[in-house]
Amino acid sequence: MNRQIDDVMGLCCRVSESRQIKAALQNSSKGAAAAGGGAFVGGLLGGPPGIFIGGALGGAFGWWMTSGKFHPLHQIIMEMPPQQKNKLYSEVMAVLGNLDWVDMAQLILLVMGNSSLQMRVLTTLISFATKELGAKIEYGQN
Repeated sequence: MNRQIDDVMGLCCRVSESRQIKAALQNSSKGAAAAGGGAFVGGLLGGPPGIFIGGALGGAFGWWMTSGKFHPLHQIIMEMPPQQKNKLYSEVMAVLGNLDWVDMAQLILLVMGNSSLQMRVLTTLISFATKELGAKIEYGQN
């Protein structure tokens, strides 16, 4: 069973690499803390106008902290904890059905050679990344 999970994770990495998909894990709590903290400090120092200015500056700082942190999706997949890998495995296996393969290379060849199956795996990956990981997706040139 563990070998199959590794094979499916390798497939997911290959599919996401082929489409140059990057994902940014949302750090909205950091951004919200920066905006709220800025508004609080601004309010203490400048009253109502300080709340406005502090909130704007804190929001801008929060945006800067959380933006541009895109990483290749295949890297994120490989760094996921085992529980998330098992969940992704289950979702991809629902797409693969009773497809039979010998090793990861054959699985990749079978899926990459079938555009319909490849798109279904890709859709599952993107859905998993956005729903389960809370990631924002960015697509490459392909």
